[in-house]
Amino acid sequence: MSRTARFIASTLAVVLVVAALGFVYASPYIALDRVKRAADARDAQAVNEYVDFPALRASLKDQIAALLTRRIDVQKSGNPLAMIGAMIGAALVGPFVDSYATPDGVAAILNGIPPRGNPGERPPAPRQADAHVPVPAPMPASAPAPDVSRQPPQTTAGYRDINTFVVTYQHGAGDARYSAIFHRCGLVSWKLVAVDLNG
Repeated sequence: MSRTARFIASTLAVVLVVAALGFVYASPYIALDRVKRAADARDAQAVNEYVDFPALRASLKDQIAALLTRRIDVQKSGNPLAMIGAMIGAALVGPFVDSYATPDGVAAILNGIPPRGNPGERPPAPRQADAHVPVPAPMPASAPAPDVSRQPPQTTAGYRDINTFVVTYQHGAGDARYSAIFHRCGLVSWKLVAVDLNG
């Protein structure tokens, strides 16, 4: 093999290795884009490929139970009915988790609308495609401020470690943050496994 042929072969090998490493690094970003598109389209079969629903349910159950516990602890002082509220809240955790561990719930989570743990709360209904939504007219100066839940959240994404990828959502500087957590399943496959409502 000539020197030129060896140089071309080694250069090609380096390019292929760099491209493969780049794809492995970008794989969670690709998975995030795909699961978000599938959830927005309510494509349950595609969402199932990117979400570990048993793990997500367990995470949501723990998070919502913690939210309810904190609320009840705040209300305990001076409220003799707090224990009844605690029992009712505990009974609502299961149905609440079941409503969010769905394509609608995943779409809400990935669009910056986290569960808040309010009684009877459900993920918002799918909105019409943005292309069909008319552009709103400018609001007069006296109009109330827009609902921040309708504003796109500020989103940051990155690796927590080699097998964990975290997407953090926040609507404004003073607002609470929450995170969607993906774990690696294989070399380039990722699944949504948890939500951290505390950011």
